[in-house]
Amino acid sequence: MRETRRCVRARVVAHTCDHCSPLAYELCASGGLLFVRRTDRTGTTPQARETERLPDARARRLWLDLLLGRAR
Repeated sequence: MRETRRCVRARVVAHTCDHCSPLAYELCASGGLLFVRRTDRTGTTPQARETERLPDARARRLWLDLLLGRAR
């Protein structure tokens, strides 16, 4: 994942709960592609990182792997 440097307009398709953990994940859509955004709220300033933009099938496979604990 790369660090997010600019605000990207994206629609959140799915997300994990951010109430129980300082780490939250979002499956986002932008420009016809999907990506996963990871937000870490452990420090004083939230740090967001994003995967590359992927076609739907690859991104959803990555999202499922993430939810099942098979992705890093």
